[in-house]
Amino acid sequence: MGAVTIKHVAKEAGVSLQTVSRVVNNGPNVTDAMRERVRAAIDKLGYVPNMAARRMGGSKSYLLVAFNDRKPTLEKWRAGRGSDWVAQMLLGAIPRCERDGYHLLLELLDGHSAKLHQKIDAIISSLRPDGVILTPPHSQDRSIIDQLEHRKVPYARLSPGEDDERGFRVRMDERQAAVMATRHLLDLGHRRIGFLTGSAEYAVSTERLEGFRAAMADAGAAIAPEWVRQGEFSFESGIASADALFALREPPTAIIASSDEQALAVLHRAKDMGLDVPADLSLISFDDTPPIAFSLPPLTAIRHPTAAMAERAAALLIEGHGLDMPPSPPCTLPFELVVRGSTVPPRR
Repeated sequence: MGAVTIKHVAKEAGVSLQTVSRVVNNGPNVTDAMRERVRAAIDKLGYVPNMAARRMGGSKSYLLVAFNDRKPTLEKWRAGRGSDWVAQMLLGAIPRCERDGYHLLLELLDGHSAKLHQKIDAIISSLRPDGVILTPPHSQDRSIIDQLEHRKVPYARLSPGEDDERGFRVRMDERQAAVMATRHLLDLGHRRIGFLTGSAEYAVSTERLEGFRAAMADAGAAIAPEWVRQGEFSFESGIASADALFALREPPTAIIASSDEQALAVLHRAKDMGLDVPADLSLISFDDTPPIAFSLPPLTAIRHPTAAMAERAAALLIEGHGLDMPPSPPCTLPFELVVRGSTVPPRR
């Protein structure tokens, strides 16, 4: 016998194809005796249900789709740097899907493409997913949310910002995380603190900058305009921002970077300039992906709960929370400031 199919199981158990599918899906309207016969046939034949067979028993596809930002993801992969954020997202979502027999598919979307909504329609029509996980900046895109609601596809939004309360929202308090990072440096005695923002497209960039400004204001510490550098989350952006800050007559004694790649770029450029981290420059990063713990020195960082956020988003969709649920407060997961060897008091 070749590959075992649902038809083989139905024939072995003497039941219909739909009955086999109901058993596979733990569906209703099947007697205990019938369920046992089908399971015995599955065990005997070594049948592994595929998605098409499972779909026969009901409307579920047992598939979730995650929409991720195309351009930065591909840039990192092509540069051989991977994407630790994507890895953490998959680490959280895939095991949660597996627990209930679901599959997760990653799709890369260009939010600026004229064919964005055409592509989303094609994905929904061909795959019929049970839900969509929106990662930033797509989680903030009202047109994507409108489209999913029009197609009646449940969705969960990671780091969605605060302007749109629709759907299930899973986040960490980015503003408070920036406050904590800034206060750590202030408590060490730093007053000239630089801040590297991420892409303006992402709500987290604004929230983190707001937290930095609030903490500095609370401490009565002034912020020179040139200490705040608008950029991207990339290594290249970190290099450009570091060059600008180190060229100042009075450069910052500490820097907060909005991503690990930015922070590694600052560390790289500091060494090029003959600066010692942390003796000459304290450095804090956001995300706390694995390279940060193994840099020299290991970097103090805000540990972003990306995996836990993705796991929670998948759980909300798997548990059947759909579009008919009333608006609810966002699910806010805890972060952590991991203090390592890159932050010390400034030189006197």
